[in-house]
Amino acid sequence: MPVAGYLGPYNIVIITLSDSLVPNKITSIIKFISNISILLGCSLLVINLYGLTRDLRPEGLEPDVLRFGVNDVTISPSQTKVDIVRKPNESDEDYVRRLTYVLASGIAHLEWEEFEPDLYHQRVPIWENYILFLMGVITPIPEFKRYHYSNPHRSLERGIGICGDASMTLSGLLDEQDIKNKIITLPGHVMVEVEINGGKQLLDADYGVVLDEGGVEFYRQNPENFIAGFQTQLGRVNDGEYFLASGLQKEGYQVWNGTSHFITKKYYFEKFAYVAKWVLPIAMILLPLWWMRRRTQQQ
Repeated sequence: MPVAGYLGPYNIVIITLSDSLVPNKITSIIKFISNISILLGCSLLVINLYGLTRDLRPEGLEPDVLRFGVNDVTISPSQTKVDIVRKPNESDEDYVRRLTYVLASGIAHLEWEEFEPDLYHQRVPIWENYILFLMGVITPIPEFKRYHYSNPHRSLERGIGICGDASMTLSGLLDEQDIKNKIITLPGHVMVEVEINGGKQLLDADYGVVLDEGGVEFYRQNPENFIAGFQTQLGRVNDGEYFLASGLQKEGYQVWNGTSHFITKKYYFEKFAYVAKWVLPIAMILLPLWWMRRRTQQQ
């Protein structure tokens, strides 16, 4: 209760607040915040659970929106998942070659900057990961607006990409088999170099080309071999092989020790985001409930 006090001839009255009034206001504010936290946490959990029922692969991947038209995707998503598995007693060389062709045939080669980012799940959907989704909405970072997965299995589940996606997927799957590899960037393109039985090969999981005469340095010094390899295996000419060979010879290349080196910050942030998307809402629910229970026991 307020207490009134008289101070001398000036008739000044002081009102002293009860000791319990301020703490009660603070408690009310905390209780309100706790209720909001529980509501938001439950909402995020519902979004996550809904995401478990959704397919990350977008609809509408028809030949008219794909880079290689009717020849773009020739293996179904279900068959791709089967074909990436290494066969019993399959040699490193055979697996590397087969995997390169499988990825080139199973990943839809979308024109990356042509479409609205939500149309083909280039921006991670909110039901897949609300953290990555928000990063693509509220930040100016273009890599989150049109996201490239570092995890090879999520990349395959979505099933779309360009050369960087295909190369990171290939590199990640080879890492799982302990096959030494490096991601190679050259002007306008990304490839993978592998080391098998003391020799090197240059792999293109975007086009579906295996250059087995040597590694990237060999083809930098011998651009005619690079061009011939593409033309022979693709069965067509003037599909970018001259541009790539010229850029490799004149401007060189960069070597990356796998996906974690190639996109370091995003690689680890993606791992964090897929753990945090569950931990955060659970904490938002349990911590306020714990506080409310503790408050009740104290009273």
